[in-house]
Amino acid sequence: MSLNTAAVERPELIGEIAARFGSQCAVVAIDARKTNGGYEVLIRSGKESAGRDAIAWAREVVALGAGELLLTSWDRDGTHSGYELDLISQVAAAVNVPVIASGGAAGPEHLCQAIDAGADAVLAASIFHDRLYSIGDVKRELKASGVEIRP
Repeated sequence: MSLNTAAVERPELIGEIAARFGSQCAVVAIDARKTNGGYEVLIRSGKESAGRDAIAWAREVVALGAGELLLTSWDRDGTHSGYELDLISQVAAAVNVPVIASGGAAGPEHLCQAIDAGADAVLAASIFHDRLYSIGDVKRELKASGVEIRP
């Protein structure tokens, strides 16, 4: 289960889930977009600003018990322009839990860049939905680039 809007509206829910099921089950999804001088958190499927800084929110949700973050750049999602590497590196440096990067991949090189920026894992969808790459193709290219992957 991942929380986004619910976590913003009721942050104590993160700790409740972590206490009941373990922090590994308390995954907080952070949708963020670039603003002047930073990144803001979006809620309600990107329709509203939460009025929070994404880096500060990442630190807060981890302090509340989140065991993993799903970080999506709203500016890059679906664009095939690559992940928002600055956002990834700032969040990864700010927290001590796994960060999954999402939003913008056009190919295996972008996945490698996100990992190099600090992501522990990457999410890609449209490159598979649009049949630009097969999962096997991506795994082979990641492995050839030195990324540890499951067979």
